[in-house]
Amino acid sequence: MESAYLPMSETAYYILLSLVEPLHGYGIMQLVESITRGRIKLGPGTLYGTLSRMESDGLIEAVAERERRKIYRVTPAGRHLLRREIERLEELVAHGRQRLEGEA
Repeated sequence: MESAYLPMSETAYYILLSLVEPLHGYGIMQLVESITRGRIKLGPGTLYGTLSRMESDGLIEAVAERERRKIYRVTPAGRHLLRREIERLEELVAHGRQRLEGEA
């Protein structure tokens, strides 16, 4: 599973990150736009396609439905994958800082 998602796209990363707390699709779109200060705006096709794939792969699960909106949350497998991606990103940043500091 990890090889299919790592390295993770920003879309997948922010969707999983959003679902640490249960949320519906439109709420995910708003949260991602807010977190990224407008840099990332998820379209419905991208969002719902990614949600469908992640649900099929067991990374997220639907936990409720309110007013015809599905509420999703990240599963333990999704949390594990999110942690692995954060570790990968931290390694990238650490290497970048080491190299740039070595230039001075």
